Amino acid sequence: MKKQYSVVAAFLVPAMALLIIFKIYPIFLSFYDSLFSYSFANKQTLFSGLENYIQIFQDASFQNSLKVTLLFNVVVNPIQVVLSFGLALLLMVKLKGQRVFRTIHLIPITVSFTISCTLWGVLLSPEQGLMNSILNLFGIPNQSFFNDSSQALGWVMVLATWKGLGYWALFFITGLEEISPSLYEAAALDGAGYWRSLRYITMPQMKRTFKFVIVSDTISNFILFVPAYVLTGGGPEGATDLLMYRIYRTAYKYSDVNQASAMVVILLLLLAIIVGLESYLLREKE
Repeated sequence: MKKQYSVVAAFLVPAMALLIIFKIYPIFLSFYDSLFSYSFANKQTLFSGLENYIQIFQDASFQNSLKVTLLFNVVVNPIQVVLSFGLALLLMVKLKGQRVFRTIHLIPITVSFTISCTLWGVLLSPEQGLMNSILNLFGIPNQSFFNDSSQALGWVMVLATWKGLGYWALFFITGLEEISPSLYEAAALDGAGYWRSLRYITMPQMKRTFKFVIVSDTISNFILFVPAYVLTGGGPEGATDLLMYRIYRTAYKYSDVNQASAMVVILLLLLAIIVGLESYLLREKE
């Protein structure tokens, strides 16, 4: 037994050390930094308590970033989960060349988000983009896409959905393959069709997978940063000013690390509340 514990500890200690150094310590450091402010007059950091938080919530641009981030997640999260589950169901169909189709759907995953954003920027260029060339064939005038405040966030949503679709479908495929075929065989003998089997066998068996994907997808989309950084710069008119991008800009463009730390704390608290609610609502019932 002692040997077993020593083997387990040998694997756990390095993992826990990395977790503490790169995850837990930065969280506490962010909270600590958020309680201070840098005084340019005295050229020193002074304790300010909750002053950074008060200033942030009084800032209209921060309120806009919070609203944009929440709207983005309310729209994108359910769309990604539903479409990725539908894609997984399609990729589970036994057809000739099934492996080829599965490989094709993985292509967006293999391309980095930065390169994907660059390609979409070329595709949706207001002047010479392929999308406008196609629209012109049908008599539709050029669209501004990422340069239009009424369209920019919608296209960022489309881009994020496209990028995450294949990734989340992988988890659903794994969950679907773990369901015993005997359950479907028994259902077929009882006269159950595809939709009944989907409702009464597939969905109940996929609860844990759905919970994991929903929670992970929420976390991923709340800290989304690249499209705003590469394509829109948070604009136009703050339409795509996602909270993570505002934190980056506050820290590195305006050199206000203390306020950026306060924003990080607010983001983590908001994320913890939402993830906690999702975990509670999706909990396993006896």
